[in-house]
Amino acid sequence: MKNEDGVLVDENEFLEMVGFLEAWENDPQKMKQTFLRVIDKLRTTKGTVLNFISRPGVSYSLRASLKNRHEKSQFLFALVDIIDDDPDNRWLSICFYEEMVTDPDELGNLVPKGILGEDGYCFDLYKYDPSLASYIERRIEEAHMHTLRFP
Repeated sequence: MKNEDGVLVDENEFLEMVGFLEAWENDPQKMKQTFLRVIDKLRTTKGTVLNFISRPGVSYSLRASLKNRHEKSQFLFALVDIIDDDPDNRWLSICFYEEMVTDPDELGNLVPKGILGEDGYCFDLYKYDPSLASYIERRIEEAHMHTLRFP
């Protein structure tokens, strides 16, 4: 999981994510496959820092940010939640700040104050859909490029 571009910041978070993924066996809708595809996109996006936040029974969140080149702060550009309210039927919600992405096909849901108190777009996936996954990968690229504009 660690490489020079995308890195899970904390080793404990990395180990927790690996343990969670190894234990995730029942996946009739192939959400694990979708999550792994999104992880792959994020970790090969230059300069990305990944954090994994575990809240069993609620969600498992992967947060993608870029480190500010001049400060120690980070700019969040994507939030990937595995919704865990039913572990036998997990689904994904992949969110971006509203001003960082477009949604030309209107596949996302506008969520007022939904991302750390800011308006955002969330794309919910309930089963593996390669075309929607590709669409989301383009939103990741768009959000990443927008975030690069920060000083």
